[in-house]
Amino acid sequence: MKKVVTFAACALLMMGGGKVNAQNTVNIGKQNIQLKSDLMTPEALWAMGRISAYAASPDGQKIVYQVGYYSVKENKSHHVLYIMNADGTGQQLLTSSAKNETDPAWIGKRIAFITGGEIWTMNADGSERHQVSNTDGAVEGFKFSPDGSKVIILKSMPFHEIIQKNPDDLPKATGRRVTDLMYRHWDHYVESIQHPFVANVSMENGQYAVANDLVDILEGEPFECPMEPFGGIEQLDWSKDSQSIAYTCRKKIGRDYSFSTDSDIFLYNVSTRKTVNLCKPEGYKAPAYDGTKSLKDQPVNRPENLKYFPGYDQNPKFSPDGKYVAWLSMARDGYEADTQHLVAYDLTNGTHHYLAESFDSNVDDFCWSDNTKDALIYFIGVWHGTENMYSVNWKNEVKKLTDYCADFGSLQMLNDGKRILAERHDYMHAADLYLVTPNSKKPEKTAITQITAENKHIFDQLAAGTVQERWVKTTDGGQMLYWIILPPHFDPNKKYPTLLFCEGGPQSPVSQFWSYRWNFMIMAAHGYVVIAPNRHGLPGFGHEWLEEISGDWTGQCMKDYLAAIDDAAENLPYVDKDRLGAVGASFGGFSVYYLAGHHDKRFKCFIAHDGAFNLEAMYTETEENWFSNWEYDDAYWNKDMTLNAKRTYENSPHRFVDKWDTPILCIHGEMDYRINATQGMSAFNAARMRGIPAELLIFPDENHWVLKPQNGILWQRTYFNWLDRWLK
Repeated sequence: MKKVVTFAACALLMMGGGKVNAQNTVNIGKQNIQLKSDLMTPEALWAMGRISAYAASPDGQKIVYQVGYYSVKENKSHHVLYIMNADGTGQQLLTSSAKNETDPAWIGKRIAFITGGEIWTMNADGSERHQVSNTDGAVEGFKFSPDGSKVIILKSMPFHEIIQKNPDDLPKATGRRVTDLMYRHWDHYVESIQHPFVANVSMENGQYAVANDLVDILEGEPFECPMEPFGGIEQLDWSKDSQSIAYTCRKKIGRDYSFSTDSDIFLYNVSTRKTVNLCKPEGYKAPAYDGTKSLKDQPVNRPENLKYFPGYDQNPKFSPDGKYVAWLSMARDGYEADTQHLVAYDLTNGTHHYLAESFDSNVDDFCWSDNTKDALIYFIGVWHGTENMYSVNWKNEVKKLTDYCADFGSLQMLNDGKRILAERHDYMHAADLYLVTPNSKKPEKTAITQITAENKHIFDQLAAGTVQERWVKTTDGGQMLYWIILPPHFDPNKKYPTLLFCEGGPQSPVSQFWSYRWNFMIMAAHGYVVIAPNRHGLPGFGHEWLEEISGDWTGQCMKDYLAAIDDAAENLPYVDKDRLGAVGASFGGFSVYYLAGHHDKRFKCFIAHDGAFNLEAMYTETEENWFSNWEYDDAYWNKDMTLNAKRTYENSPHRFVDKWDTPILCIHGEMDYRINATQGMSAFNAARMRGIPAELLIFPDENHWVLKPQNGILWQRTYFNWLDRWLK
């Protein structure tokens, strides 16, 4: 179908792709972009469409999905909607304007979406568009009830519990009077919070209409829902009878919020407007705590209190028969990377059931089948560096349904209860949509069908690298998996410069992720071999392996990095041991700063992005204080600090700058409030004061990520220019 040229089309045309015909129309997002070579470039990476939200129609015959396109020239993005048959045929662009259209969902046979901060609906062919909400552009997310009679609307409201409102007679004052902790979160000052509202939906002249009298589910409560910084509409769910809403909330503010990860699942009755906590008994009061020490050994995390679900609980989903609510749960308070379990709550008797306990890793997402009797739930989780799909029943029998060197994400069960809509990606392929028909009785019969090929026109022109796995013995006698990514057109007789990739987190998996910044395909395309270790502290290798890193950031995990790169240098003939670099972000950036003082001249250059450099400074700089408390054990001023805390501060990278001898590139965003930009600046300043070759790439308008197109291109060019300067 031909459409008028929109921003999405222009974005791609500006990057060299697409053809406009005499009627000034174009097939948006499907242009045959002509690349200069068969190697990935930053420009090709940013020319790719990025699939995000998606939803299947009630009859399971159609799928609507969102794609984002980016213009480097305009430094903007544009989000559009497509529809297709469930088998991937009949793809049709629905968006026809320059406005973003996002968050597709279904209400009956019509598609609902957000544009201009309002909910609109349209027919499945994009016709008969109607605005159905009137909130002055305030809608930030929505979810219709199963019967279509009500809708949850997410919108922000002013919040002045922490940053006080300035006097009305000083309208141009820019100062902020702060009275408690959590005045900043991730990348912004907390002067507004989201609340979920419920509104009735009616039919007017044959069209849906949302009533203007919104009811605040958290009326009078100064708490956010969904939870920052990453929560969305997935943190709420409608009951099957459309009478109740399960929602996620951490009912804390200020100092308590800053030290605790304790969120719960609440059940809100739409008719009575009463709320029940599904995690804690009525009248529960959290034990007192010392905010200068880790919560791991404090009363809230004692065995007798763990039954009250003191950790993260989020993303509730009702079973098809409405008798259960399941959600993702971390056991302990103050630990944001605790193992994530699957919990099912029986609404008839108030009992909790832990499922998939034999799976010794995180349950990352899940969906119910239509077989509630057997509590058949499908979930994804990482094991040995891949995110595959599993099933579990009431007997806690876990079966692996897929076995791909790839990652699945975001599961949605179709209404037939038998097919799952999911996205999948790997090191050499961006996310596309797949239909999975699981077979728990015969897992080998599980059927997987790719139904989108969003960037085929680009990938068809690119030579891919090769991904291999290798295991190496660690210094503590364990076995560690590390990925090897080889360049396109690989010649085993050549010697290649090689990069050690240091993962962030510190407890995020090195699975088959696809990134538009830390992209292994583009690193390989630039002629680098990449070594990516699944060091101690990463999920997918059991609880003991995961837990090892907390309180020991510079111990076994650093030995693991060196074990991986040493094994590669000694045993892989194509690795040039005289041209090694180490790169990483967040905890990976911290790792680079530490290795810079402890590498015994292994590496010829370093790159650290948003890394922690001075742990004493970071302890009071970061906004989510639970993170530093759990990882460091103690405040640096405590005289009775634990041995782990003492070791942590004594081994902070800034204490070893006297041993730095290698060129280093420091990158940081000034809107990064988790690891403040002063950390990157301090590392760069220290290197230059020592006379070490160094560069600082500072982004005043970026946070822990790099999100703007031109900044993204600048990041990639700076990154590879630095590597090429020292390794080629």
